[in-house]
Amino acid sequence: MSAPSRPSPAATPPASAARAPLTFDRGHTDDLMSFLAAGPSPYHAVANVAERLEKASFRQVAETDAWDGTSGGRYVLRGGAIIAWYVPEGVAPHTPFHIIGAHTDSPNLRIKPRPDTGAHGWRQVAVEIYGGPLMNSWLDRDLGLAGRLTLRDGSTVLVDVDRPLLRVPQLAIHLDRSVSNEGLKLDKQRHLQPVWGLGDEVLDGDLISFLEQEAGLEAHSVAGWDLMTYPVEAPAYLGRDRELVAGPRMDNLLSVHAGAAALAAAATSGVPLTRIPVLAAFDHEENGSQSDTGADGPLLGSVLERSVFARGGTYEDRARALAGTVCLSSDTGHAVHPNYAERHDPTHHPRVNGGPILKVNVNNRYATDGSGRAVFAAACEKAGVPFQSFVSNNSMPCGTTIGPITAARHGIRTVDIGVAILSMHSARELCGADDPFLLANALTAFLES
Repeated sequence: MSAPSRPSPAATPPASAARAPLTFDRGHTDDLMSFLAAGPSPYHAVANVAERLEKASFRQVAETDAWDGTSGGRYVLRGGAIIAWYVPEGVAPHTPFHIIGAHTDSPNLRIKPRPDTGAHGWRQVAVEIYGGPLMNSWLDRDLGLAGRLTLRDGSTVLVDVDRPLLRVPQLAIHLDRSVSNEGLKLDKQRHLQPVWGLGDEVLDGDLISFLEQEAGLEAHSVAGWDLMTYPVEAPAYLGRDRELVAGPRMDNLLSVHAGAAALAAAATSGVPLTRIPVLAAFDHEENGSQSDTGADGPLLGSVLERSVFARGGTYEDRARALAGTVCLSSDTGHAVHPNYAERHDPTHHPRVNGGPILKVNVNNRYATDGSGRAVFAAACEKAGVPFQSFVSNNSMPCGTTIGPITAARHGIRTVDIGVAILSMHSARELCGADDPFLLANALTAFLES
């Protein structure tokens, strides 16, 4: 993975002062668009990250193997999660970590255990709602199908049908005149089952048999599946000056991509590292993070602890390392919406292409405090990157992230940040074309600091 090229820190005064114009690199955003397209499921996303890190000389280690304490880059894959870290030469067992946290999952429509259904001459696929999608955004879109197939011998195979295969057809306005006056009301069970063909007979095993053929597998070799639909329309630049990007799964593959780029840059830049840089990209954030691959699971703590012990450390070294560790929890946030500005805090209006956002909530829906703000401000100043602050309107409920979970579970100082976007949780979201580059540079400066 190519490292993000950084503007000179000397070109930018401290965060509180006016900034000189920055020179942006759209190559990073071009690469992000390719990354989004190649990550239709969390499993594909982490495989993509692993491939990119291997090009930066990282190597995969198995959780079931003994780990050594030699320097270099390593990563662990578990399902839809990846933890990657780089051990600089000569670091002590009690050396703290600098962690970039993110998540690989996005709200979507996922395939049920008995997927084959249909009625009235239509063949359909039974889906379950994952997370909190904007359900109307999934209507009348050409959908592909991707995920993981588990074979009878326990091995797994990734599958991706990257072409128009399914569609959730919307009811014509002629059959529901109330839509124009009273708004669209969707029943999650009845109204979101996609069609994928014609036929009066429901054929059990039809979808899985089709996927076995698509993946080049033998018939009846699949014993389990974790499958999801996704819009096949490619990410694209948008706007008069192409200053915007529209695409799927920016929440939160945008942060995963930036974190992977930053980790690769820190590991290959030659800058002496006094902290151990880590990327922790978890699954299942959109439904609470409580899984073996979620932020509320044991994966991150296990990796950090084993890294300390592999370098000859003790429990005391582990405690010292975690006490000095800082995590930047990077997730998308809300840019001010031109049509709904009253939904935002009147004094905090983050703008796209205004730089990454620092997310604050005094009720700990975000983990940021004053000392965390100082950490992020220093990283942005070092990188020559502007940043903005986000806080929710007091009359609106505030979302949350893996930040508070990470802080509480591991006792790690955590700061919530991200990129401001529109249409969060839509099948197709919108961000500024320059913000991904700015985020990656800020994250790189944090890992190198």
